[in-house]
Amino acid sequence: PPGAGSNGKMAVPMSRESRGPEPGAAPYGNFPNYSRFHPPEGRVSLLPQGLLRSLFPAATRPLLGLDVGCNSGELSVALYQHLLGLQDSKSSPEPPGAGKELKLLCCDIDPELIRRAQQSSPFPASISFASLDIMDSGAREPFLSSYLERFGRSSFDIGFCMSVTMWIHLNHGDRGLLEFLALLASLCTFLLVEPQPWKCYRAAARRLRRLGRDDFEHFRSLQINGDMAESITRILTQECAMELVCSFGSTSWDRSLLLFKSTSAHPEGSD
Repeated sequence: PPGAGSNGKMAVPMSRESRGPEPGAAPYGNFPNYSRFHPPEGRVSLLPQGLLRSLFPAATRPLLGLDVGCNSGELSVALYQHLLGLQDSKSSPEPPGAGKELKLLCCDIDPELIRRAQQSSPFPASISFASLDIMDSGAREPFLSSYLERFGRSSFDIGFCMSVTMWIHLNHGDRGLLEFLALLASLCTFLLVEPQPWKCYRAAARRLRRLGRDDFEHFRSLQINGDMAESITRILTQECAMELVCSFGSTSWDRSLLLFKSTSAHPEGSD
């Protein structure tokens, strides 16, 4: 969803009909009412005020953010408001200077969730929502390149991957998770990750079985398992040229918020 929703989805979405009325069967985490179960405040309250300024003290141009698996956008909007100190302006019009500080591109595999996000966004000039399977390189590369080129950039300043890693992992296996994390590390100077713990994998598999669905193709063969926050930290730091900057603690539903920084050459707030 995270990035705004827990939809780590990635792979061709099932049609509404084949998905059926039971939201627990959403195979990519594309739950239609995700934010009711995991409210955005549970995440943003862990992030310090002024985080963006502390990460980019010398930024001279708009910062670019990428939110992968944004669901219907509630968390994306909450992150944007929190990072720019706009939490109290939910009903006010878009602040005149906000768009000059941060441009946020939010993507999700589910076009219906993206339509909802587009319709309800209070900051359409600063937050863009797009339907995209991030694991489809044929669609991803031209789309992200064209977005970055609009700003004369080749990478994002900050990326958000909020409760998405499990869905990538279940649908694309160990290799898919490694590719996904390497992709984010190559695209972003900073990366905020909220990995799902292993118990969530088991719960997702149980849900499918209870509904009489086929199990996730890769679930029983995953070699990367156990402490997923530790595994994802190890992968990003040992294989993806990133360093762990900070752990902001855990949400009430036991998910860590981890901030990483690229150790390769991504100039901050410029490019």
